[in-house]
Amino acid sequence: DMKNRIITAIATLFVCSLQMPAQTLEVQHLANNNAIVRFSPNQEARYLLIPIEEKSPESKIKVICGNSLARTLDVHLAFDKVDYFVPFDLQEWQGEDVKLLIHLPVDRTNGREPQSEICWSKMILSDTFDKTNREKFRPSYHHTPEYAWMNDPNGMFYLNGEWHLYYQWGPYGSVWNNMTWGHSVSRDLINWEPRNPAIMPDALGAIFSGSCVVDHNNTAGFGKDAIIALYTSAGEVQSQSLAYSLDGGNSFTKYEGNPILTSDIVDFRDPNFFWNDEIGKWNLILACGQEMRIYSSDNLIDWTEESRFGKSYGCHEGVWECPDLFKLPVEGSDEEKWVLFCNINPGGPAGGSATQYFIGDFDGSKFTVDDVNRYLDGKALWQDYGKDHYAAVSFYDAPDSRHTMIAWMSNWEYANIVPTMQFRSANTIARDPFLYKVGDRIYLGSRPAPEYSGAGLDKTVKINGSCTVTLSNDKGEEFVIIYDQKAMTLSCDRSKSGLTDFSQHFDRVAVAPVYRKITSLRIFIDNSSVEVFANDGEVCLTSLVFPDSPFNSLTISK
Repeated sequence: DMKNRIITAIATLFVCSLQMPAQTLEVQHLANNNAIVRFSPNQEARYLLIPIEEKSPESKIKVICGNSLARTLDVHLAFDKVDYFVPFDLQEWQGEDVKLLIHLPVDRTNGREPQSEICWSKMILSDTFDKTNREKFRPSYHHTPEYAWMNDPNGMFYLNGEWHLYYQWGPYGSVWNNMTWGHSVSRDLINWEPRNPAIMPDALGAIFSGSCVVDHNNTAGFGKDAIIALYTSAGEVQSQSLAYSLDGGNSFTKYEGNPILTSDIVDFRDPNFFWNDEIGKWNLILACGQEMRIYSSDNLIDWTEESRFGKSYGCHEGVWECPDLFKLPVEGSDEEKWVLFCNINPGGPAGGSATQYFIGDFDGSKFTVDDVNRYLDGKALWQDYGKDHYAAVSFYDAPDSRHTMIAWMSNWEYANIVPTMQFRSANTIARDPFLYKVGDRIYLGSRPAPEYSGAGLDKTVKINGSCTVTLSNDKGEEFVIIYDQKAMTLSCDRSKSGLTDFSQHFDRVAVAPVYRKITSLRIFIDNSSVEVFANDGEVCLTSLVFPDSPFNSLTISK
């Protein structure tokens, strides 16, 4: 009847209005591959959804509010097809006139006129962005970003029962760029809650890696228990900047005197700092080319260079990055030793990026290695011998005097092209490093954090002598772990583990030296990773895998 037809018509209009964009975009095409996109976001336009095509060359977008430059983005705009959308948050510009000045790359090879590219019709304003997981390879218990690119963990600290994890985040696509500090928080190191981005790019450059401390004694003058972040500002040059948080790390204010530390070298980055009770000062260690520089400070702002470490020691096949430095007891003895961590790319034991370490002593000014011969002539000790463990750093103020560490679970040889798109990269499980002695030599181990015990995430295999442990699925894909007791090696072979052909570097076998007999393997298996801990962490190998379906079978053979 008429009443039902009227109700149906009204309902149809309502549904259609929900499906229509809240506002339209005005696009003006200019000379030399440039365009201006104009709009005024309102409450119904929280996001600009940008269409991405990963194979396309980068376009540069300048976000202009009024006549002031607000942001600069490098984005793989869609030309031929849309792989996915990324959101640009418009909340801070509600009700204002916004212009995007977009420069398309000159090296486009499709032969079309710039105004015919599909990016113009696919770019829309929206009040929502769908973050529902669409990836079968997304881990079930490892930390990942909700969407887009992630690499190094940054600025990690523990406070009031919460583990704060910042990370290198590229919010406008699933390949590296536009580096920002993302932020996640956990109470158990298994379940992670995403928080708002913590530190955004500015006029000094992108926000590269760094660290955070809790300034319990207000040495910097920003307040008792303020969270202080030091990070690398990466523009035309790399320099070190400071930001502080008065709300427990949820939001940061940048120090007006940035940068606080500069240099005349190109690779000058990744500050890691800590309070040193032994000297009553702060220490800072910085990655500088192929060495580490060590500084001291009373107030976290003014830093004095104390010494340099690295020449002639360890692996120098790549750039040194992401340092860490702390003291650990030697298990089974009364000794304590300092461990200096140095991430390097390339040069890892299985190719590409990895984490080397040095054991020695530190007096607050100078780090001195023990047993020099272990590090001369390019020799190195590695925290993890798998291909997918990099940028490992520790949480500040971890409970029970722990130095819990997390690493980026990927490798720069193929990180940008692994078979995921909604997000790229996960972190390893958290690990507590420890020192153990074999004969008169000390080695570093990495034990899975106690938070994982009893959570049902791992499988423990008791072994006696040489053996092969095979993880497999119903498709016949397999990940093979081989312990050779005579050769004193532990290896992981993922050449038949599923998708491997996206990179020629992916299916290389990873081999670790073993320093004493292995009696157990503890294996953490997730949707796209296998982490192997021999003797509960004396030897570690971390590997990405991309099987058609998860590994659900484990067999042991001699």
